[in-house]
Amino acid sequence: MAKESMKARERKRERTVAIYAEKRKALKEAGDYEGLQRLPKNASPVRLHNRCKLTGRPKGYMRTFGISRVMFREMANAGLIPGVKKASW
Repeated sequence: MAKESMKARERKRERTVAIYAEKRKALKEAGDYEGLQRLPKNASPVRLHNRCKLTGRPKGYMRTFGISRVMFREMANAGLIPGVKKASW
């Protein structure tokens, strides 16, 4: 389980990226790189990091489901993810 402060920090970054998205796009199209430099660091989408929506785990993230591999396995075994079943042959 990730610390609540880490999860909150990531959510704050997501909000900041969303707020400055249009401004970043306009500055990039205009070629105003000095204007881009003046934007907050956290306004850059490169600084975002995918985290599990349930636990906040930063590693082993599965984009398709938005959760970590650990939670995916637990939920799949419990039958909580539709269309997913354990492979056996």
